[in-house]
Amino acid sequence: MILSTTNSIEGHPIQDYLGIVTGVSTNVKTSFSFKTTKNKKLYEDFINQAKEEAFQSLKENANKLKANAVVGISIDIETSSTSYFFVSITGTAVKVV
Repeated sequence: MILSTTNSIEGHPIQDYLGIVTGVSTNVKTSFSFKTTKNKKLYEDFINQAKEEAFQSLKENANKLKANAVVGISIDIETSSTSYFFVSITGTAVKVV
């Protein structure tokens, strides 16, 4: 499956627009370190894990629509506290040649 933040994919004309798809994931940071560099790495790992889960969910939802690409992807990362991450990814499921 082709994933793109742009509204088109060079060399792959869009045949059909199938609908808006989303992928959502949440993650709670359960570890803490008093070392700043280690704590930064922990945050980075938790955000990346939540982002990957959201992308997998996005692809699953696009597959349900028989899409082979998602265009116009936008990513929103929110925190409700210092240890809770919410990742939402939205795009348009399409069929390309």
